[in-house]
Amino acid sequence: MKTFETMKHLHYLFFIGIIIYFSNCSSGKKTLEKGNYYQSSIQAVERLRRNPNHNKSKEVLANSYPLAVKYYTDRIYNFKHSNDPYKSGKMIDQYEMLNALYEQIMRSPGALSVISDPNKYYDEIRQLTEMAAEERYQSATQALALNTRESAKDAYYDFIKAAQYIPNYKDTGDKIEEALDVATLKIVVDQISVPTVNYKLSIDFFQDQVDEFLFHYNNNPFVKFYSTKDTWLENPDQIMVIMFDQFSVGNTNNLQKTHIAENDSVEVGTVTLEDGTEKPVIGEVKAEYTEYTREIISNGLLSMKILEAQTQRIIMHEKFPGEFVWVSKWASFNGDERALTGDQIKLTKYKPVNPPPPQDLFIEFTKPIYNQITSTVANYYNNY
Repeated sequence: MKTFETMKHLHYLFFIGIIIYFSNCSSGKKTLEKGNYYQSSIQAVERLRRNPNHNKSKEVLANSYPLAVKYYTDRIYNFKHSNDPYKSGKMIDQYEMLNALYEQIMRSPGALSVISDPNKYYDEIRQLTEMAAEERYQSATQALALNTRESAKDAYYDFIKAAQYIPNYKDTGDKIEEALDVATLKIVVDQISVPTVNYKLSIDFFQDQVDEFLFHYNNNPFVKFYSTKDTWLENPDQIMVIMFDQFSVGNTNNLQKTHIAENDSVEVGTVTLEDGTEKPVIGEVKAEYTEYTREIISNGLLSMKILEAQTQRIIMHEKFPGEFVWVSKWASFNGDERALTGDQIKLTKYKPVNPPPPQDLFIEFTKPIYNQITSTVANYYNNY
């Protein structure tokens, strides 16, 4: 019973997804006409769950259900008499489809009025479960014996499948770990520190970020990164060397631009007309405007090499540039303020400010480098 319940749970999400997808359709007549007997049965059952007296759905279910049962039982017969190495598991899959139909009909009074005694196949699944587990176990054992990464991957998934059929089947727990170890590409990461005191905290922060990404990399279960401190790892497959080729922090660039600002639409006075009324006089005003810009430029170039561990042959060599420019702006003027724009006036209120400390500037220029290296590693190893 425990094995049966486990198998039932494993297939539940798959079948419920199919059911939900097709439940939004109507009676299922068009699906039936296309020969999709299972889907048309599900659609009809769902419609009858909402409306037990829907005659068209009753008609569809009466026609589609027997055809669905025949379709899957024929497939079961064919698998049973085939040489398919996974035939017991594939027979279970067909029985699961029929059991999913059974459960849906049992939950729909309208459907039960049409199919009063739907077929169920739980006993058949119980009888096949151990054979299905053994099929996967034997296939996995043969694949693992080939002792290659690709065959070990196949063995890994087959051992997992065997354990899904019967938890703790034979020694699948140990075999899964063994297959995973053979299938895993092992890469030792050597981050070469920059010999400087001034930026040690920032360099350590950057390297810790890279290590965090690599040592917790889980995009591909068959790729694992190790530290040079893992001295127990005797035969890695690859070595990844990461180091700064160069970097520079705090290069200052001072810029100054002066020009004459003019505005010819300013009220510069008034004039009294003959009738005694006053009229504004529009004229031009000027100011000498100077804008100051201070740039603190920090940049660097990181190198990443991937080598075959045994031959030291370079497999990949990439360089990742990074730059961060801190900017401070302010301005001054001589003359009439009305000649300036709103933005120019705003800048004249600003004063020069001190740049961030070098530690922070280092961290900022390494951010784009981190994004590049993590993206490159992910793209390279995702399907390795």
